[in-house]
Amino acid sequence: MNAERLLQLAKAKGITIATAESCTGGMVSAAITDIAGSSAIFDRGFVTYTNAAKTALLGVKHDTLAAYGAVSEQVAAEMATGAIAHSDANLAVSVTGIAGPGGSDHKPEGRVCFAIATTQDCQAETIEFGALGRGKVRQAATEHAMTLLISKAEKMPKPS
Repeated sequence: MNAERLLQLAKAKGITIATAESCTGGMVSAAITDIAGSSAIFDRGFVTYTNAAKTALLGVKHDTLAAYGAVSEQVAAEMATGAIAHSDANLAVSVTGIAGPGGSDHKPEGRVCFAIATTQDCQAETIEFGALGRGKVRQAATEHAMTLLISKAEKMPKPS
């Protein structure tokens, strides 16, 4: 299971995790904390469903939201770096997207933006899951966020 792998990696490397979630509504945090012993590696989760919450809790800039919209790599990056800045974590993932139903031609249902951040760097990406339905998009986004956390944790140096 992904969460168990993440727990093992994070414990071995002294990694502490935070999440910043919008469309997944805390599902990534739940996936991590479903595993016994997760308190050793999980610091906190931010569920910032509204733009106001993204700004107040994570420091996402009003200008970024106005220029790119909440479903953008730019906002995902600010969410992830904000989670690092407002926690004791050294690894954070963010998720913002359109789970559906709905969307638009410009931002279709199933588009989800992710970012993975450490205290040193941040990378963002967009995945088009397609119009799978709300539950399936949210589950796919949760699984992808877990994959991002594991992949980044594997690359982080072991403590000296």
